[in-house]
Amino acid sequence: MTGILGIYAFDERWRIASFGRYGLLALQHRGQENAGLVTLGKAFQECRGQGWVEDAISEERIRELRGHICVGQVSPNEVPEEYIQPLMLRGSKPLAFTLDGRILRIEGYRWNEELGYEDNILKALSEHMEGEKDALEGLKSFMARCRGGFSFVALLSDGTMLAGRDPLGVKPLALGKIGFDAAVVASETCATDTIGERMPVSPAENIEPGELRVFTPLSARSEGLFKGCSRRAFCAFEYVYLARPDSYVNDIPVYGIRKAIGEILFREAPAEADVVIGVPETAIPFAYSYAYKSGLPVEKGFEQTGRRVRSAIKPTQFERLKGVQLKLNVISEAVKGRRIVLIDDSVVRGNTLANIVYLMKEKGAKEIHVRIGSPPITSPCPFGTEVPPEDELIGRHLSEERIAEVVGADSFHYLTLGGLCEAIGLPRDSLCLGCFTGIYPEV
Repeated sequence: MTGILGIYAFDERWRIASFGRYGLLALQHRGQENAGLVTLGKAFQECRGQGWVEDAISEERIRELRGHICVGQVSPNEVPEEYIQPLMLRGSKPLAFTLDGRILRIEGYRWNEELGYEDNILKALSEHMEGEKDALEGLKSFMARCRGGFSFVALLSDGTMLAGRDPLGVKPLALGKIGFDAAVVASETCATDTIGERMPVSPAENIEPGELRVFTPLSARSEGLFKGCSRRAFCAFEYVYLARPDSYVNDIPVYGIRKAIGEILFREAPAEADVVIGVPETAIPFAYSYAYKSGLPVEKGFEQTGRRVRSAIKPTQFERLKGVQLKLNVISEAVKGRRIVLIDDSVVRGNTLANIVYLMKEKGAKEIHVRIGSPPITSPCPFGTEVPPEDELIGRHLSEERIAEVVGADSFHYLTLGGLCEAIGLPRDSLCLGCFTGIYPEV
């Protein structure tokens, strides 16, 4: 999971870097390990670094970046600074390139196992572009050879920006604008809302699966990039956890889905309890809806300290546990002597949930009945969502009853796969459910 952004101002007098920074701040929930921004005016200028956007792309550095076009990203992946996206292709046809998701193979290119993922992408792209006379057509033909689940934004040195999605539409890519002066593409509509305005809620709001948008100083046009695939496989985990609740993903409001998840979760797994508490932040809408349907009160059970760290996407177990311990302090008066329905969005290894349950019982909770707003995660994701190896996935190996024992809860239940599809409102064959089923769409 990565957050990507592109902004194209049609007037060269714009200084777009500050808009790019704010757009990336809106996507910060998609990655907190590094951030990068590349602008283009007369030449490429780059700013990238480890950590949060406000640290990696400082206000001081923003003032130095000139240009009316930019591409950027935030990522949860720990990589050396030279591999922080946007990746830069140097040489006779320079370009900046950023990607959400993963390219699994490139037709006509033999993957070099001695090179890392980023180096293979750059090597294949460089070899392809060297044989092309026209940079735009060369990049289009290269992307058409890529297979996987991804969305991308690329910026050519001649001032052309391209944005597109794989034909399955695994990763989202929204379209917005800043008045009539600039076009915006981003992983989520929350970024276009923050820096400009979204298109009306309609199919035109998204770059569609298999579609390519080309932005030049004189035009913004749509083209077909891939052929022969009509199936859709939208990532279901976007709706459960990855996306911000104020976003629309594939024209579907994320907040509405999370409310529906809470209602269905109560229908599938009611509990005898006194109060409902959601684990911040993602599970809060689940908890509100569960409480409404159950007739139980909902309370704020935790106070957060510091930045809103998404502990589930931290790269190490120590950082995940530290994220829970430091970020969430249990409010004693909300839990003492009570039977709690504890709502969380997902469980991966179970360690952080066990820590939360322990903290609540230490503060006097009488019973804790855990309800999870997604099915068990049983398989890794080939498309770039951070899922640990199979032997670390608690939902793959243990029953609900056994998980309750391991995490110290009095009961434990997942949302069913059917319940998730019902909440999203799409048939199973329109979703990628691989992390729950181990069955992935063909690419």
